[in-house]
Parts: sequence; structure tokens; C-alpha cells
Amino acid sequence: MQKNMFRLSALALALSGLMACSPASQEASSNKSAGNATESESQMSAQSESERLNAFFERTFEEDLKRSPVSQSYLGYKWDYGEWDDVSEEAKEQQMAIYKNRLEELDTFDAKKLNEQEKLSLKLYRYELERSLENDKFRHHTYVINQFRGPHTMVPSFLINIHSVKTEDDAKAYISRLDKVDTYFGQVIDQMKLRQEAGVFPPAWAYPQMIQASRNVISGAPFDTSDTPSTLWEDIDGKIRALEVENTVKQNLLAEAKAALLTSVRPAYEELISELEAQEKLSPEGDGVWRLPEGKAWYDNRLSWYTTTDLSAEEVHQIGLENVDRIHNEMKKIMKEVEFDGTLQEFFEFMRTDDQFYYEDTKEGRQRYLTEAKQHIDNMRDALPDYFGLTPEADMIVKRVEAFREQSAGKAFYQSPAQDGSRPGIYYANLYDMSSMPTYQMEALAYHEGIPGHHMQRAIAQELDGIPMFQKFLSATAYTEGWGLYSEELAKDMGFYEDPYSDFGRLAMELWRACRLVVDTGLHSKQWSREEAVEYLVENTPNPEYDAQKAIERYIALPGQATAYMIGKLKIMELRDKAREELGDKFSFPEFHDEILKDGPVSLAVLTDKINRWIEQTKAE
Repeated sequence: MQKNMFRLSALALALSGLMACSPASQEASSNKSAGNATESESQMSAQSESERLNAFFERTFEEDLKRSPVSQSYLGYKWDYGEWDDVSEEAKEQQMAIYKNRLEELDTFDAKKLNEQEKLSLKLYRYELERSLENDKFRHHTYVINQFRGPHTMVPSFLINIHSVKTEDDAKAYISRLDKVDTYFGQVIDQMKLRQEAGVFPPAWAYPQMIQASRNVISGAPFDTSDTPSTLWEDIDGKIRALEVENTVKQNLLAEAKAALLTSVRPAYEELISELEAQEKLSPEGDGVWRLPEGKAWYDNRLSWYTTTDLSAEEVHQIGLENVDRIHNEMKKIMKEVEFDGTLQEFFEFMRTDDQFYYEDTKEGRQRYLTEAKQHIDNMRDALPDYFGLTPEADMIVKRVEAFREQSAGKAFYQSPAQDGSRPGIYYANLYDMSSMPTYQMEALAYHEGIPGHHMQRAIAQELDGIPMFQKFLSATAYTEGWGLYSEELAKDMGFYEDPYSDFGRLAMELWRACRLVVDTGLHSKQWSREEAVEYLVENTPNPEYDAQKAIERYIALPGQATAYMIGKLKIMELRDKAREELGDKFSFPEFHDEILKDGPVSLAVLTDKINRWIEQTKAE
């Protein structure tokens, strides 16, 4: 704990040092004449304001981190290693009060006394506070649990993937978390009941999936007489047995872990299942959020939150339709290249069903997919120096989504590395249904989730020097997912996708994101049914029906989130095209990409300002 506290304090000192004058400049200042006294006082005042702002950023980041044991673990800290986050209504009220106080405190800083980097940090901090407070009016509209994600799958995935056990104390902290699952789930159920009072429920069809995923966690030993260990028991058993401690200590730890599973975890999940079964009967008909109280206002809020724009649902819908047509036309060129004789829809069917594009639904087939995905990422690493100045130090691995959550999880996603280097970034591939993971999409998927996509952006953000900690972890979905989608097309500029079918896969994944604009707004604004949305995806993309069904279920669970990808990518491409046109021979891919990545996640408006400023500065050089 002391080591981790020192790590945070050292960061504060390092940032303060970056803002302060060097010893040489201080000495020179002391030798100035009386006629320069006003200028010297001004410099000292500016220095003081910078240090004060930096102290504010560091203090508030540490305060927020101390309130979130889960976030601490993700970042590699072990301050409250045996605790879960407090998700009670009281904790949320306290958080909002803190945000309001901080907003008032921001008004005490004089931006004129700050440098450009500090002004940007101050602007981003204010923006995040204001939108969090604005979003709070819809506090009980967000589904606290859905079939795509929630506490029921977070608990096991967090313990398995994030809670490392290197010492006896780590094992005790793991057991402590098991012991407190019942308390944590009690708060979750309280939140579910608050939403019930507000008339907010996920669609009725989602409940059986949540119930089944919950039952999966408490299936197997020691929860039943099965010879097969449950997911959690297998994990903690393996972690404890790997410890270098006396056997009696191991046996005691294992006994405590088993008791916690039986006396806390099992009853917690059983109570959650009971509540889910009760609420399933209360959920109103329909799929989109239009069926909920203030559904339109809530969806407008979600579009604004995820895209960081003021685009209306109708505008997003039309952007989607236009890009679907554009990509369809590009796909027809691939059809001619591979000499396919037929319609685009017939080509889609060919890509869905031809065995050459799918690995076997076996252990060997899945391992082949993981191996080749890793190879694509390794090949990309060799090409990075010509296109990037900033590159991450953190390692990244490719991993299959765990069995307990693969039926409800997305087809692929990325988990950031621990900032202290103790855990690599992870590109998760969902290999539950191999017919949903065609080989022709493998390249683009690897580039999006891995390099130069999410791993580049997120790991670089964590490793940046000279910006406050909060800035490295801001939520700006249009930026992060826009970057991931942009990375897929960037790979073509870099000379990848030599196989025309892989290039079709790139287009297919971009098409998927364009269709998201259409179906997300269709579901939540135009009152499409789940079946209508699935039908649109099947008719307009090469993805199989199962893929379309799971995707639509995800968009229903997370209204607005799916629109961020294409909106963000289109903005990055627009800015790149502008830079290339205005800079001509002065345009540099590494400098452009570094400008995008060097300040962490930002809104699209801030990104536009940054690139426009960079263009003008480059012109003047």
C-alpha cells in the first residue's frame, strides 16, 4: 500500500516539476534588475497557478480513486484490495455533491496564468464534470444490469482477470471480496428496485439471458455435487495452490474461499436471480428506450454522451444510410476483383456460408484463430515506425473470452493494461460461435482491438507524461471507438489487406458500423422492433443472422453507444483529409497521429480544435 501511495505522490511531484521553473531560470530571475520586478512577479504568479491547478487535479484524482476499489485494482493499486465499489444511492448522491463543489472550485483558477496544455486540461475537466452532472438527471434510466454486461458477469471476470494473487494477503483480499458479494449485490438489487419504481426495465426477452449467465456462475463445485469445478472455484483454487506458502496455509485459505462461495456468493446470486425473475414479468412491451418514461429525452442524452456532438437521431440515421450506400458500392468493386458473378446479396450469402472463410468449430480451430490473430498484430508492429512517433511500452496478448460469459459477450473487445505494468492489454476474441468469426474479418478486427487500434490509443494514454492522471482515463467513446475504426482503414494505407477477401472484411466491418447508425436510431427513435433491426442487418451486411441477433440485443442494452464508432471515425478522416490538403508535402502521418493521441481521450470538438491548431502551426514552420 505504501509503495502504491508513493507511486501516486511521485506522479504529483513529477507533474509539478514540469510546470515549475528550472533552477537556472530561478537563479536568473533573482539577478534581474528592479525594473523587471513586475515581470518576475507575473512569472511567479503564473507558476503558482500552475502548481495549484496541478495539485487540484492530483488531489481529486486520488479522492476518486479512493472511492473505487475496483478502479484501484484496474490501475494496479492495492489500497482496498478486498473491497467492492459502493453503488448505493447514498454514494451516488455524495458523488454528485462532490462534483458540484469541484465545479465551483474550478472557477477560482485564472486560465490567463496557465500554459496551453494546462488550459486544455482545465477545459476537459470542466467538460467532464458538467456532462456528468447533466447526465445525473437520468440516473435511473441506465440499466443497472443487462444481458450484455452487469454485476453478475463483472464479479467473476474481474476476480479472474484483474485480481492477481501473488501473496497470502492477496489471497485473503480475494476471499474478502467473495465474502462481500452479498453486500454488493444487495446494493445492486436496491438500484434495480429504484428503476422499477421509475418504470425502467430492460426488455423482457433479455431477462432469461441474465438469469442463465447468473446461474452459470454458481454451477459446478462447490455449489453442487458436480465433479466439474465452477469458474470461480477453479480460479481461486489455482491461484492459491500456486502460492509459495506452507501447505497448511494453502489449505486454510482454500477452506475460507469455499466457505465464502457457499455463504456469500451463492445466496447473492440466488437473490439476484429471484429479483430478475420478478422484474421480467413487469417489463413493458417493446425494445427501444422510447417505451420508457422520458424515453426520447433519454435517447437524446445518450447520443450526445456517446458521440460528443449535438447530432439529432434523424441526422445520425441519415448519415448511416448514406455510408451504407457508399460502402456497398466499394464492395461491388471487390466482387469484380474476385470475379464473383451475382448480386451483392448473393455475394453476402457466399461469404456467410463458404467453408474457406471459417475455421472448424473445434479446439484446434479456435487455437488457429488466436494464433493467426496474434500474427497479424505482430506484423503490424513492424510497420508502426513509419506512421507513429508515439508507441506504447505495455505488452498486449490475445485471449479467448471465458466460457461463463461468451454467450452474452460481444464478438471482440479490449481490456487496458495495468498502468504499473503488472498486467498486459488484452484483445478478447469471442470464439463461442465460429461462424460469427470469419477469417476474412480477422485482420481488421485485430487492428481495431489491438494495434494500431485500442491498445495503441489506451496504452499510450496511460503512459503519457506531462498531463494529469484524470485526463488519461476520460470517457470519450466517439474518440476511442472512432480511433479503433479509423485504425482499420489506416491499415490499408499502410499496405495491409493484400488478400481482396480481407479487404472485403475491412469494408464489412465498416459497413457494420454504418448500419449501427441506422438500426440504433431505428430501435430507439423510430420504434423498430428487435426483429426489424435484425432483418436490416441480415439484408445489408454479410454477417450471419446469429451475429445480427446478438448485435441488436447489445444496441438495445446500450442505447446510443453503437453510434459513436462511425461518427468518430468520419471526424478523424475528415480532419486527416483537411490536413493533407492544406499541408501538402508538410503532412506527416506520425505527426498527425501523435497530435491525435498526445492528450488522451477528448471530445470531437476538442479534437477538431487540436488538429486545426496543429495545421496552422505546421504551415507556419
